[in-house]
Amino acid sequence: MSTLDKRLGQRFLPYGANYLDWSDMPELREVIEQQVLFRYQTETESMASRLERTVAERLGVGHALAVHNCTEALRLALISTRPAVGDLVHIPAVTFVAVAGAVLSCGLIPVLVDADDSLSMDPTLLPPDAQRVITAHMEGTVAPLPTGVPYLVEDCAQSLGARFPDGRYVGTAGYAGTFSFHHNKVLTSGEGGLVVTGADDAWATMRRYHDHGSARVPGQYPTWNDDAHFGENFVTSEQVAAVQCQQFRHLDELLAGLERMYAIAMAELPGRTDLEVLPRAVGDVKVSLRFRCESKELRNAAVAALTAAGIANWTLGKYLLPEHPVLTGRRSLYRDGFPWNHAPKGLLALSRDGFARTRDLLDRTLCLPLSPELAEKEQALVAKSVRQVLEAL
Repeated sequence: MSTLDKRLGQRFLPYGANYLDWSDMPELREVIEQQVLFRYQTETESMASRLERTVAERLGVGHALAVHNCTEALRLALISTRPAVGDLVHIPAVTFVAVAGAVLSCGLIPVLVDADDSLSMDPTLLPPDAQRVITAHMEGTVAPLPTGVPYLVEDCAQSLGARFPDGRYVGTAGYAGTFSFHHNKVLTSGEGGLVVTGADDAWATMRRYHDHGSARVPGQYPTWNDDAHFGENFVTSEQVAAVQCQQFRHLDELLAGLERMYAIAMAELPGRTDLEVLPRAVGDVKVSLRFRCESKELRNAAVAALTAAGIANWTLGKYLLPEHPVLTGRRSLYRDGFPWNHAPKGLLALSRDGFARTRDLLDRTLCLPLSPELAEKEQALVAKSVRQVLEAL
């Protein structure tokens, strides 16, 4: 642990990971004692089904389906739209490459859409006839949504618990929403994912596809309808669902802790005009403080100073997809270049300036995680330490 970690008596684990505790794992004990780890083995409600019911009730959505990770959730959402090979999917230019990977692995073609000043997809750049759009709520921020898109998929991997101004949870406003339980996310089971939808037909298609095209009845051998299609195995396990159930019990506590530390940190902002804090809206999940530095050089100096002091931080350049080799080189493992061999010729991107402004914004952006599990005094100590380091630059 770093010097700061030792003073605080804690580790800089992201968010939900700090709530994992053997004394607080009744769901995991339950599935171990039952000695059934496959969700469709028992005729009673499985732990995975309990998780899905909890999520659907909490988010106010018709259906939830648990899978191995958020990439699979994105794939299920896309596949359930019954696309044709080579169909276009508009995705954010600023997001993790898994979004592009999910599109390509479905035989579809990603079109990069530039960001606005908040680094969310700029919906004004979308063509009026866009059919499939994935928008990402990055870094806990509630992104603006396009209107009139038949298949709008919300990638909420980094924003579980965020709300739109009208009170709805992110992930529930479009055709489908996807969530991640990766180690660095709001809640965690190491890996894990969820897809939610209010469309009965979409959910039925996703459920079949995620279990080899099966219309499985719990407690029985898989069965297939007369109109069955092929599928894959994305079925989550009972022990992973049990950890996710434990995490969900702490969601309100975690979100409240983030709000509290965000308020403390905002009161301790460094007195510098060359370090602008990017304010967060009421419905955002306050996973981090985000600074916009006057220059890339200042941002890099801040990264070096914070790292030397043992204060966790990160930058966002890794999310700039126009510079990712999979997209710049149209790379594929297939000898015929699938699915790029079905793509239109020319640039598959929508930007007013070739992403120059977005690249500049990313080069000057700095993020510092907040620690919701800390007591208020410890949160204040972290905030003061951050201020001291940044003011000394």
